[in-house]
Amino acid sequence: MGAAAVVRPALEVADILRQHGEAFLERHGSRLSAEQRQALRALALCRTQALGGHVEECLDGGAVRIADNSCRNRHCPRCQALTHAGWLEQQAKHLLPVQYHHVVFTLPAELSEIALANPAVIYDLLMRSAAATLHEVAANPKRLGAVVGVLMVLHTWGQNLHHHPHVHCVVTGGGLSCDGTGKIDPSPRWIACRPGFFLPVRVLSRVFRGRFVARLRAALDAGRLSAPPALADPVARARLLATLCSKEWVVYARPPLGGPERVLQYLARYTHRVAISNARLLGLREGRVTFRYTDYADGHRHKAMTLEADEFLRRFVQHVLPRGFVKVRHYGLLANAQREARLALCRRLLLVANVAATLPGTAPAPIGPAQPRCCERCGGTRLVSRELAAGEALPAAAVDSS
Repeated sequence: MGAAAVVRPALEVADILRQHGEAFLERHGSRLSAEQRQALRALALCRTQALGGHVEECLDGGAVRIADNSCRNRHCPRCQALTHAGWLEQQAKHLLPVQYHHVVFTLPAELSEIALANPAVIYDLLMRSAAATLHEVAANPKRLGAVVGVLMVLHTWGQNLHHHPHVHCVVTGGGLSCDGTGKIDPSPRWIACRPGFFLPVRVLSRVFRGRFVARLRAALDAGRLSAPPALADPVARARLLATLCSKEWVVYARPPLGGPERVLQYLARYTHRVAISNARLLGLREGRVTFRYTDYADGHRHKAMTLEADEFLRRFVQHVLPRGFVKVRHYGLLANAQREARLALCRRLLLVANVAATLPGTAPAPIGPAQPRCCERCGGTRLVSRELAAGEALPAAAVDSS
């Protein structure tokens, strides 16, 4: 049976850019980074003849499918929706038969202007500080006394597209026993968290604040940050640091995600998400964009917001990341250097301790390999394709299911 055709949303971010992108770039282009300008132009050209296309013919049924090429930009809602399947297949191999916890670390609003002026540095400090916090608190023998595995995803937006940098962390509900410094024991054992509880949020918040402020101060002293008004003089800098040290930082521990299957469902939603999906766009009329959002401060109610196209694009472009910035990272047991060996050890220890039998919802994740493309008409998999040059007209007789 053939796969169902992908239904194109009635309105896409690309449509807004095609109508208002050039005017936005004329007004604000000089203040945008090269990555931001490139992203806006790439999204506007996505799935158009300007990028060329490809013709795909099914040797089984004779159907011909023709589509324009995608831009492959990581900030494109359409392209990112198609890239996570293979990534999830790889992540499934790294999951353990334990419960997983969801922890969110958020930067205070006082750092927003600095982060927008220095995104590569500040976002890196955020992710490293959050990872160091989880490592330090989990390794403390008074808390857990173990090295845990962490998968971390950076998001820089809120539902209304305002700048709201935070990281979502998926953390194993336990880890390998270690000494107080976080060095894994020579003959480690598996130490599980208490069911339904990970680590105390207040402790995580205080350690996260201390870790980040120390790193921020070091970056300032080393001259790694450009100076927006908040850092223009030593007095303002000292005032900012004092404010950051005196307030509570938001660290939120959500209810446990459950076992590997639930974790994969979560990762499918969060890892390749961009600032706004096309599905949330409701309308574009007379230069104004209406989109759906969730108001978490009002009981998670679904509401609609309308912005001038210029303001919508200003908010959207804030979330374009610097070139080469890695927004999905692995730490602890999942750190790339020794991941395979450590996970193999964890699985042996869990099998011996029969931990999986005592935790609900921790069966191995039922995920198979990514399925090959098949013909939408007959389901055949013998497909051959050829490229179309940029600007080459698409044959009208073919099926365009892009």
